[in-house]
Amino acid sequence: MLFDVRAVRFCASARMLAALVFILLRIQPGHGQTCTQGFDYDRRSRQCIDVDECRTLPDACRGDMRCVNQNGGYLCIPRAMYNQPYRPELPAPPQPLYPDSSAGVSDTFLPEPPRSVEPSYPRVVSTAQCLLGYALAADGTCNDIDECETNSHHCNPTQVCINTSGGYTCSCTEGYWLIGGQCQDIDECRYGYCQQLCANVPGSYSCSCNPGFVLNPDSRTCEDVDECDEKPCSHSCFNTYGSFMCSCEEGFELASDGTSCIDLDECSFSEFLCQYRCVNTAGSFSCICPPGYYVYEDGRSCEDFNECDTGNNTCTTAQVCFNFQGGYTCLDPLQCSRHYVEVSDNQCMCAAENPACRDKPFTILYRHMDLSSGRSVPTDIFQMQATTRYPGVFYIFQIKSGNEGREFYMRQTSNVSATLVLTRPIKGPKKLVLDLEMVTVNNVINFRGSSIIRLTIFVSEHPF
Repeated sequence: MLFDVRAVRFCASARMLAALVFILLRIQPGHGQTCTQGFDYDRRSRQCIDVDECRTLPDACRGDMRCVNQNGGYLCIPRAMYNQPYRPELPAPPQPLYPDSSAGVSDTFLPEPPRSVEPSYPRVVSTAQCLLGYALAADGTCNDIDECETNSHHCNPTQVCINTSGGYTCSCTEGYWLIGGQCQDIDECRYGYCQQLCANVPGSYSCSCNPGFVLNPDSRTCEDVDECDEKPCSHSCFNTYGSFMCSCEEGFELASDGTSCIDLDECSFSEFLCQYRCVNTAGSFSCICPPGYYVYEDGRSCEDFNECDTGNNTCTTAQVCFNFQGGYTCLDPLQCSRHYVEVSDNQCMCAAENPACRDKPFTILYRHMDLSSGRSVPTDIFQMQATTRYPGVFYIFQIKSGNEGREFYMRQTSNVSATLVLTRPIKGPKKLVLDLEMVTVNNVINFRGSSIIRLTIFVSEHPF
């Protein structure tokens, strides 16, 4: 009987050893948790629980063997032995045998101490076992195994191992997401992470802003930069969204760089800006006039400076100051020609009873006038008229001398008057002397006489 029990124990030990080797060779993966052979992972309790092989394995034990489930395995035991109750026989108290001293030395050996009676079925020694993911410590407690530290995890190289109580999880670092078991980069730029400019990089992204904006502390949004704070403009600056604009004061224009202001040459715009000459100044312009003129109130026109009225002339007291456009002249006292006598300040007369005056004009009247250079034509410039009327008398008006260039002609306007007309423009400065003759004709008494107006014309240098 002892041989049979030992055979059973040996058979059971062999099966347990085979099961242990099989357990060590086969590890079942789980969802973040792996269990050894003989255990299954329970998602609800999140623990490894024992598998009852006697129920799940068909014909776990053959013949007359009975299957007995164990923690992490099972045993096959003969049914007769499994059903035999356990009645241990208690040994009788040992009776010491002492040799008879009187009989001398005995050849009889002392009997061996009685052995304890073995149980009728094999003993199953149960040792404390930790759940998968834990290891038995020296003090008998179960400590968590850090699979990430011991590199016993099954995360692929693109994943990151995160240790948990009793197991581990495979995750992705920030900026990656798990697709098909692989960690792939997230393109944050596709999802509008940046307000303006976005650059995707592996595992992250970078935001930037357009010119005229600065990145806010949140590293995503952009804020307008007030460029005018840096005073980029020569004159005035106006901030705009994302940029700025420069403007210039009156009389200046914006340079090609968009920030500097350069003087505007107003004189180059038109030759009619000033009546005489335009002088450009910084941010403006001024008009000047030639000598003999001054700038009028409008700042552009030239007005004649009357030297005779202001006394700013060089005429003597005996002379008469005559002002014309842009200048003046000093007229000497009247000196009548031979045979003529002075009858007034500006008139000489030749007496009719004087035979030397018979073929000469009866009177010579001296007149002076000024004329602007280049004056438009035709234009009336002087009028001549008879002062007395006689019955049967008519008058003829004509230019007797001084019209060699044919710039003038006389147009009779009535029986007693005529007008001097300028027909061609005259460029000054120039002095012209015209003798305008009025012929008096009286057919009744057969009389013919003439009077002369000696007209001196001072043509100015300028057309104003």
